[in-house]
Amino acid sequence: MKIAFEAQRIFRTNKHGMDFVALETIRQLQKLHDGNHYYVLVAPGEDRCLKESDNLSIVELKCPTYPLWEQSALPKAVKKLGVDLLHCTSNTAPLQSPVPLVLTLHDIIYLEPRLHRSPSLYQEMGWHYRRFIVPRILPKCRKIITVSEFECQRIQQALQIPTGRITSVYNGYNPHFRLLEKVDPKVVKKYIPHSDFLFFLGNTDSKKNSARTLKAYSIYLKLSEVKRPLLIADLKEEAVGSLLRQENITDIDPYLYHPGYIQNQDLPTLYNAAFAFLYPSLRESFGIPILEAMACGTPVIAGNTSAMPEVAGAGGILVDPQSPQAIADALLRLEREESFRQSQQAYGLERVKLFSWEKTAEAYAQIYQSVGKE
Repeated sequence: MKIAFEAQRIFRTNKHGMDFVALETIRQLQKLHDGNHYYVLVAPGEDRCLKESDNLSIVELKCPTYPLWEQSALPKAVKKLGVDLLHCTSNTAPLQSPVPLVLTLHDIIYLEPRLHRSPSLYQEMGWHYRRFIVPRILPKCRKIITVSEFECQRIQQALQIPTGRITSVYNGYNPHFRLLEKVDPKVVKKYIPHSDFLFFLGNTDSKKNSARTLKAYSIYLKLSEVKRPLLIADLKEEAVGSLLRQENITDIDPYLYHPGYIQNQDLPTLYNAAFAFLYPSLRESFGIPILEAMACGTPVIAGNTSAMPEVAGAGGILVDPQSPQAIADALLRLEREESFRQSQQAYGLERVKLFSWEKTAEAYAQIYQSVGKE
């Protein structure tokens, strides 16, 4: 089969969750040599993170905005290539696809009630775009892929999708996330001037639960004898300051380090160096950072909601993300009970063996084959 694989943003420098899912899956499909030829459709960018091969071609499409790229440039290119199907990987797709459509619908958070507007105009416009597009394209999809059983059930219930048209395929993690024999202190010092710290993947999105996590950290500081500093990824100084004032915990500011975006190649070192990784999110369709931290031998404190129990498993540290005290208690237990921390390290290293991008790609290839036979 000739398959068009939409991966619009994978060449951008600052990649995020869905970008890595698309990139890692493409790399594994490229290795399968399953008889298919993949045309990866992307927007131009500086990070040339993918190379062509005998079974993979890269097609760059220039367009001033994402909606125009997806609704105009993408279907025109797909028609010109004469492919057998189009797989769109980031929740949305052309309203008029010239070939059978497969869609990866990571979540439907944007169709659920929200507490406030998005923090930026770009995110707000994206929210409205997804709310408009998703309900209109789902009836046209031959197959809908989502990333967890939790999200699969949510989508089915909310949008009345027939069972046979939606399936869940778990994400994987890149093998460069692994237990390191030695941590490079130069990499750590790029982000925090301490060798022993806690690590939190923050965000301005309310579902990441940054305010309660900082509140939990303030409780931890009051009760801890060690008082490890906290490294916060993806939250800028002004956003952190606003949250501290909101929670009336500005006194913890000297313990916080917030460098903003952290390069993916540096994350394995930071996970390995961290005493624990905080991921007490309110809502996740999957939660790849849980796997990344576990693969590095780092204990993870995750929320007990949505898909996170599926990923972390029954033996993981799952807490009520609405309770700062519960988050702080889990941190303190890791700090005070060395045997518990060691058991969590061993558990995580074993747990991640259940997930890989190779398994993800193999499941995709089977879906393509089934759609091709319809």
